Amino acid sequence: MYKKILAPLLAALLLALCACGGSPASQAPWERLYEQTGQLLQEQPAAQVGSVGGEWVIIGLSRSGLLSPQAAQTYLSQAEEYVLSVGSPRLHPAKSTDTSRTILGITAAGGDAGDVGGINLLAGLTDLNYITYQGINGPIWALVALDCGGYDLPSAAEGDTPVTRQALVDYLLSQQTPDGGWALAGSSADVDLTAMALTALAPYASADARVRQAVERALSRLSAMQEENGGFASWGTENSESCAQVVVALSALGIDAASDSRFVKSGNSALDALCTFGLDGGGLRHTAEETASNGMATEQGYYALTAYHRFLSGQPRLFDMSGGR
Repeated sequence: MYKKILAPLLAALLLALCACGGSPASQAPWERLYEQTGQLLQEQPAAQVGSVGGEWVIIGLSRSGLLSPQAAQTYLSQAEEYVLSVGSPRLHPAKSTDTSRTILGITAAGGDAGDVGGINLLAGLTDLNYITYQGINGPIWALVALDCGGYDLPSAAEGDTPVTRQALVDYLLSQQTPDGGWALAGSSADVDLTAMALTALAPYASADARVRQAVERALSRLSAMQEENGGFASWGTENSESCAQVVVALSALGIDAASDSRFVKSGNSALDALCTFGLDGGGLRHTAEETASNGMATEQGYYALTAYHRFLSGQPRLFDMSGGR
């Protein structure tokens, strides 16, 4: 009981220290990178709808407590303008992830994705055929988007294949690869897609035995795919974004990415590996060979560190915003 009471207070104290420019005397490398990157992202131009410089920045800053009311309102105004310019809850004719990502950003900024200038973005996720058209990415992020605010889905249009949370879970389970993970194509697991699927399925693992079994198989596969330096590779290249997605997934499942034996190789943890891509002053590189920060790597790395911080603090999962920002 005391842990539940004290954890949020300790988290708030850490955030207050970061905001004041101070830091604990024995600050861990991940905490230093977390603090510096948060400050860096706060100083960037206002976030707008987009896969870089947009929703992932809003989510990271919001869930770490660093998103200012002004920045939140600026994003919400721009998002509404963008949605109205499209004029449809389907923000892309083929990629449902555009709608899902925007739902996540609007929710993180304190808005209601069910009413964006009179357009209900949830209506863009009511046809299973549309959601699955772009592959496994679609149902993964549709499920995350629906759950982020505890949203109810509107009814499907006539002729569409109705979407439910259970239908999305069932689809993900049906697409698990023979080796235990998930992939855009083929029968061999991909690190990023496996981690993302675990993030989406995490809220269902405790109540559904089928999900628990699928999760355990996927964790075993991810563990086997981890490099000896603690890192992860996707499409043949070791990179920070793959590490970030694993840290998010493990945090969502209540697994410590810094100490769980399944994700420590030769003394190097998944969290350690993510931090090796960090730069002095904040920001992360895409690969170890690069010398400058990368926008996508920085944003994903930051929200992964935010997810880990929330896990340590006993706070709700990164994408669980149903109780407010």
